[in-house]
Amino acid sequence: MKYFLHFFLLISILSCAQDKQPILGESEFQKKMNADFKDATKSPLKDKDRKDFKELDFFKFDSTYIVSATLKRTPDSKWFKMRTTTDRVSQERVFGILTFFLKGKEHQLNIFQGKDLMQKEEYADYLFLPFLDLTNGDASYGGGRYIDLRIPEGDTLIIDFNTAYNPLCAYNEKYSCPIVPRENYLNIEVKAGVKDFVKH
Repeated sequence: MKYFLHFFLLISILSCAQDKQPILGESEFQKKMNADFKDATKSPLKDKDRKDFKELDFFKFDSTYIVSATLKRTPDSKWFKMRTTTDRVSQERVFGILTFFLKGKEHQLNIFQGKDLMQKEEYADYLFLPFLDLTNGDASYGGGRYIDLRIPEGDTLIIDFNTAYNPLCAYNEKYSCPIVPRENYLNIEVKAGVKDFVKH
């Protein structure tokens, strides 16, 4: 009887170990995103999409998409209502203008600060960088992508396009996502970060 108990215990341990799949991804950012998307308490995925979810589709990590940008702060910029994919509007202001070189060309992007997020301690220094590029609607999500950044002490910011992610509404239309302003368009292909998501 003891032998059979040990045998069944071993089988159950092995089956649990097999169910616990390793988190996939070639960088910490990719692993964290995949872990969050698998987690029912955090995932934006619909139940039918999460059921067989293994990993998001990413462009291969490319260090040439990590750039040093000069930040020109715009302290006098006015708050405005940034449109979203729903009736909601997001109170934002242009925190500054980022200038950087990517693929041999100089580019500029506005970086934004949200009025509501500023009131939350953990997001007091949060900056929002939405952008569009030539991969949208093809390899990447048609509505553009986002990058999260923090207010630097100086006037330089490191932008890692490998951490560009899709708005949550790319996975589930119940979410309200800020629409990328047209001025934040990059006239190049940014083959870095999260690719478009194919829904089931």
